[in-house]
Amino acid sequence: MKYFVLIMDGAAGWPLPHRDGRTCLELAYTPNLDAIVTDGWGGTARTVPVGMEPSSACACMSLLGYDPRQYYKGRGSIEARSMEIPVGKEEVVFRCNLVSARDGRMDSYASGYISSEESHQLIASLNERLGSRELSFHPGISYRHICKIAGHEETLDAVCIPAHNIPGGSIADNLPSGEGSEYLRELMFASQPILENHPVNAARVARGEVPANMIWLFWGSGQLPEMPSFSDTYGVRGAITSGVDLLQGLGKMVGLHVLDIPGVTGDIWNDYAGQIGGAVAALESHDLVVAHVEAPDEAGHDGSIDDKIEAIERIDSEMVSVLRRLDPESTRILIAPDHPTPIETQTHVADPVPFVIWGAGFSGNGVSRFTEAEAVSTGVHVDAAHLLMDKFVGRG
Repeated sequence: MKYFVLIMDGAAGWPLPHRDGRTCLELAYTPNLDAIVTDGWGGTARTVPVGMEPSSACACMSLLGYDPRQYYKGRGSIEARSMEIPVGKEEVVFRCNLVSARDGRMDSYASGYISSEESHQLIASLNERLGSRELSFHPGISYRHICKIAGHEETLDAVCIPAHNIPGGSIADNLPSGEGSEYLRELMFASQPILENHPVNAARVARGEVPANMIWLFWGSGQLPEMPSFSDTYGVRGAITSGVDLLQGLGKMVGLHVLDIPGVTGDIWNDYAGQIGGAVAALESHDLVVAHVEAPDEAGHDGSIDDKIEAIERIDSEMVSVLRRLDPESTRILIAPDHPTPIETQTHVADPVPFVIWGAGFSGNGVSRFTEAEAVSTGVHVDAAHLLMDKFVGRG
């Protein structure tokens, strides 16, 4: 038996009053997803345990079959693991976004999706001007980077707000606060003159693009907990493809092979066809493959209904259409968002998400569209989504 997991990051959402009360999943044309859900078994699943942050870290950990209540200890170190950045006992790491601040407000949490080539030059300058034995910056992808700090474990007690949670919000009102926050605020302010006067930003402004003129620190954590391997836990050898460090880090933590597929990105410009082609090809040498697509979530954070619908439709037409051609007698497919990213909030919420399992051993349970409302109508609800993996691979 072969197994394929497709995570449509942030694809779920809330009814849009100015779009006849329909969600982006309902507005999108998704004949392939609808065919899968018609023949498959589905419902809703709670991917974020009650009381935990509605982050992709918690939600995707659940979909991979691991209970976040036991294993989630912070996101920064998971991304550092993906980037092979060691974290010592007295060290902490924070996600370090390059953001664009204008008139005291968060103009772009992604600096207009700055290129990795440009952002790496900015990170190099931050290291040159601010770096020390206790502080280092590590380049990631596009606007997403890592800041590692030694000797300031108190910073983990600071209350930090993710940059994508405050589109257009006041910088001053959303800075790290509480115990341990002073050092983080100092770093964020110290970054501004370095970045504002950098040639990369001068060139971006000249082209009419937003500058990356400040760092934003959040998702701090220390050393990672040990997690049992996926193969030992579920008895299958797996691989994962994603354009973001978080999912690659989670994969490495549980022993999934991280696929290197050209064109896979963490934004709406992802090569959907290339990603699914490489992922399906990996089924020849692996029992299970996970494909994570970030695009719907990015569109949700940007508040773009049209971009989110387009991302969902491209996943359907370029990815799910390929999955439908797999042999249902020897293959199982699990499809789900990790969490909703409603257009209204432009950030994650902890609501349950729709899911479907298709293939050998599963049959339809009365729905014809892959939407939030249709999933609820089944009456099937899995209150701890990490239990889905057992059922998916035939252990539960």
